[in-house]
Amino acid sequence: MSKTTIAYVNLSLAMVLVGSSVVAGKIMVMELPVFLASGLRFILALAILVPVVLLREGGLPRISRRSWLMMGVQSLCGSFLFTVFLLYGLTMTGPASAGIVTSTTPACMGIMAWLFLGDRPSRKTGLGIVLSVLGVAVINLVQSGGGVGSNPVPGNLLVLGAVVFESLFLLIRKTVPEPLSPLAVSTIISLFGLLWFLPMGAVEALQTDFTAITATGWLVVAYYGAAVTVLAYVFWFAGITRVPPSTAGVFTAVMPVSALVLSALVLGEPIGWQQLTGCACVLGGIVLISR
Repeated sequence: MSKTTIAYVNLSLAMVLVGSSVVAGKIMVMELPVFLASGLRFILALAILVPVVLLREGGLPRISRRSWLMMGVQSLCGSFLFTVFLLYGLTMTGPASAGIVTSTTPACMGIMAWLFLGDRPSRKTGLGIVLSVLGVAVINLVQSGGGVGSNPVPGNLLVLGAVVFESLFLLIRKTVPEPLSPLAVSTIISLFGLLWFLPMGAVEALQTDFTAITATGWLVVAYYGAAVTVLAYVFWFAGITRVPPSTAGVFTAVMPVSALVLSALVLGEPIGWQQLTGCACVLGGIVLISR
């Protein structure tokens, strides 16, 4: 298996896990406050990452002040703002609707890569993006009544804001020149993530009745920390350094497909032929790019 193919697999796995955060987040915000839940997620992630990076790499590498700054900004966008906008959006809209909104990520990321990194997509990559966005449009034609949510318009706008921050998060790694390992990057991002959530998380902890949190709530927090944070970060950072940003952007289309499928499997939301057609277009765009 070539290095490029391995990168494609890593990017796909990362987006499957990020897509699952839509469903996991919907369950999590029903039991825990947003900042507290996110702070606990990063504490768990660091409890996994720090010992591993110490054993395998002897600690964190030395990087420039500019790289520390860029990674702090990256964590602010992806770990903090993406999470806050997504989780608060999920309190007002359904997970299926949120999954559909996140489908704009490929187009958003492709445009940002072109504007800020000068990565003009090739004709084949552009066609893959168009096909992915077409799939998004097809999925967006149907909104299931049970999945709309109590206040869907502002909820969906918050999720759209999360898409913008996620796109910035996924691209900023390209601005750090040091050859950092995926494990080291994931650890640094998680350290910053905990710092961003710690102040408000501590305030919410003082106001929370921990005895009222069910076993399901704790399991979802554990999943968010171990899978959505540790594994998704490692997979994404292992893949993003080996492909152009516009190509990586196409793979973010896996995220809404994952969210839609898991919304049906875990939360029982219906999926019709329109959603299946949209998913097929999204996957077709990825196949077009990866050939």
